[in-house]
Amino acid sequence: MRWDEVQERFPNEWVILEATKAHSKEGQRFIKEMSVIDSYEDSTKALKRYSELHQGDPHREYCFFHTSRPEVVARERYVGIRGS
Repeated sequence: MRWDEVQERFPNEWVILEATKAHSKEGQRFIKEMSVIDSYEDSTKALKRYSELHQGDPHREYCFFHTSRPEVVARERYVGIRGS
């Protein structure tokens, strides 16, 4: 599903997404296609659900956005192992 389709189907809601097609550029992640996992009116509930999903399977690319945003672009986070 594309972002414009998500916005049309879930107006003024928080949506939990799984990116199915995305690319990175200059520290940002541009999500082009996605699957909607859940939608919420309350950001706190969306964050809680996102956290549950991410903890359950951290290798999948989950994110959450409000559908009022013009595009789905996220800052990339580097998760690495620190040396002693």
